[in-house]
Amino acid sequence: MIDLHAKPYYLDDEAVRWVMDTIAGMTDEEKVGQLFVHMVASDDPEDIKRVVDTYHPGALRYRNTPADRLWEQNNNFQKASRIPLLIASNCEAGGDGGVGGGTHISCGAATAAGKDPELAYLAAKVGGTEAMAIGSNWNFAPIVDLLYNWRNTIVQLRSFNHDVDETIQYAKAFFKGERECQVATCMKHFPGDGLEENDQHLMMGLNDMDCDEWMNTFGKVYKALIDDGVLTVMAGHIAQPAWQRALAEGPVADEDILPATQCKELITGLLKEKLGFNGLVVTDASHMIGMFASGPRSLVVPRAIAAGCDMFLFFNDMEEDFGYMMDGYKSGLITEERMQDALMRILGVKAAIGLHKKQAAGTLMPPKEGISVVGCAEHQAIAAKAADKYVTLVKDTRHYLPLDPAKGNKLRVVYLQGDGHVVAGKLEKADDTPLKNLIRRELEDAGFIVTYADEPEVIAKGKGKMEQFKKECDAVLVISNQVGFAQQNSMRTKWTLPTDQPWYASQVPTVFISLNLANCLVDMTMSHCYINGYHASPAVVHALVEKLTGKSEFKGVPDENVWCGRWDTKL
Repeated sequence: MIDLHAKPYYLDDEAVRWVMDTIAGMTDEEKVGQLFVHMVASDDPEDIKRVVDTYHPGALRYRNTPADRLWEQNNNFQKASRIPLLIASNCEAGGDGGVGGGTHISCGAATAAGKDPELAYLAAKVGGTEAMAIGSNWNFAPIVDLLYNWRNTIVQLRSFNHDVDETIQYAKAFFKGERECQVATCMKHFPGDGLEENDQHLMMGLNDMDCDEWMNTFGKVYKALIDDGVLTVMAGHIAQPAWQRALAEGPVADEDILPATQCKELITGLLKEKLGFNGLVVTDASHMIGMFASGPRSLVVPRAIAAGCDMFLFFNDMEEDFGYMMDGYKSGLITEERMQDALMRILGVKAAIGLHKKQAAGTLMPPKEGISVVGCAEHQAIAAKAADKYVTLVKDTRHYLPLDPAKGNKLRVVYLQGDGHVVAGKLEKADDTPLKNLIRRELEDAGFIVTYADEPEVIAKGKGKMEQFKKECDAVLVISNQVGFAQQNSMRTKWTLPTDQPWYASQVPTVFISLNLANCLVDMTMSHCYINGYHASPAVVHALVEKLTGKSEFKGVPDENVWCGRWDTKL
């Protein structure tokens, strides 16, 4: 049975008594409800009361709407709930993962490019500060996956890199920032993403290292951070066949291999027993096919808890999933001992960050005026300093930089937009007009005359004569803002128009810039100058223009993955 006095909870006798008394006073419905992290679909106060009264969730996750709306929503949830709620955010890179208008500081790959653990600390500190302002108290970050496969669409930017020791260093710095905000710490996605290119939203993931190799890489990361006192771990819908077979009581056929979120050998045997993790395990999102396809939903829901996961991330249908979990508890699939253990871990995390005391004092929610910290000038200044450190010149083999408007000020900008994200069940494509306008302003302020390739008069001309193109353009910027996260097993550069395609690159100085994916060189082997910005934020755009024009030096260091395993990307 779990020890709440020990790491990572460090609870005193009074806090342990609150945990045990609270569990003793729960109905079966409340016990089952505590196992769920509810994705908020409606912030209407009556809907909130209905959800809490009927399903008794132990935690929330929410859409990143404006701060004032989120504060009201979370306040209403905490008031309605008898037991204080964990409220989770995804502040992996700053406050933009926890609240609309939040400040982006540095994603994992950018932190590694900046070679500075302080970037990870600041991402966590700013993110935690802004998320706490709207009542969030649990952060699903950082990503401690190791990026061995540059084709990976899930953690290509979100993980630090594939260096084990650096990942540990950056993650510890991230945890320091979270703890200073009194946010419950997390790391993901156990047993480790980054070896393949498949997306667990669409299929089960696979970590196919042997046991020794895994223990010397992913296992070393997890053990170091468990020893550092991380409170929670998010399990991925990722199989680890070698360890499942090594810890199983008998032979395991291929068809019996399970994702970690369903696998007792991985969650209980490897993570909790072998690695000594005493904290809380939450599943990754249960709407992902990596979990959904591992069996009938009626089994998948309770089997996650039976396997050793302590919380279940998101209802598919609230009534149905709640019923499946209750059936699993009543049938004995979730034993009384397993239920008690899970509840102790859940309430132990709540007590570890003082939610029981805050509830008693009426301070579960911070003062509403505190939301002014979201996107504040101080945080924007931190973002600017961070971008200056991590924007990376990967190559400039023909010495195109710096661009000097005094020697040639006519710039053609080719802007490549992504396909969008699936949000709340539908495809949403962002309006990139504000970003394009910002890029134009920054370049014009630097002294350039800017023409976008998608302007009607440019499109009407077509490619035209090469010599005429050279007269009209002193240089070309190809700016890719294409993102690869969720719902795709592959992400490659897409050229919007035939005239965008770099037919000009061999005769006109052309600078290729990726504002997101760091491994676009596989589709840009014709480039001689390539830059990674890691995020499409105002701070990054400003830093890019400063560095393009030589007013600031490039400080970022590219990861070896940037070459995509090809010799021609280096030319």
